[in-house]
Amino acid sequence: MKEIYIDSTSIVKTKNIGKGTKIWQFVIILEGAKIGENCNICSHCFIENDVIIGNNVTIKNGVQIWDGIEIEDDVFIGPNVTFTNDLYPRSKNLSFVPIKTKIKKGASIGANSTIIGGITIGKYALIGAGSVVTKNVPDFGLIYGVPAILKGFVCKCGEKLINTEELNNKKVLTCNKCNKKYKVEKNLIKEEEK
Repeated sequence: MKEIYIDSTSIVKTKNIGKGTKIWQFVIILEGAKIGENCNICSHCFIENDVIIGNNVTIKNGVQIWDGIEIEDDVFIGPNVTFTNDLYPRSKNLSFVPIKTKIKKGASIGANSTIIGGITIGKYALIGAGSVVTKNVPDFGLIYGVPAILKGFVCKCGEKLINTEELNNKKVLTCNKCNKKYKVEKNLIKEEEK
């Protein structure tokens, strides 16, 4: 059985942590947080109560994860990524209700990106470093910039897909690294069946 590792400098109040998870230096995790198996939570992170983190998630240094954020399995969150959960913040707002944000399976968020609350980042999407994400990101979407816009699509392996053919008014994109093919129609992408 894989042990949970919690560095002695961290304050972890939740008991809901999956086996094999590692929590490094100066991390604070509040009581209501749920953290899956085999996660790696790096130093100087803060995780609030109403947070769900799936299995095999990597959260790099300096990330704060606020109430209302759900992170599915196999997600990578780069250093100093900033999440928000309030579109109109005010000090001492007693009627504040956090807005929900969802990061779907396999997505990767580059360092120093800002994720505005209330959006969904699709499966296996890739967000370039330093981006400000204000809208939903489609599955496999490659986005970057300020504000971040869709620049293309990526494979499950993370490689940028290239347009290789047109088939019945649908683009077919191919990964040069692993040779998987995807069909795209109206910015929706689907992996081809083999």
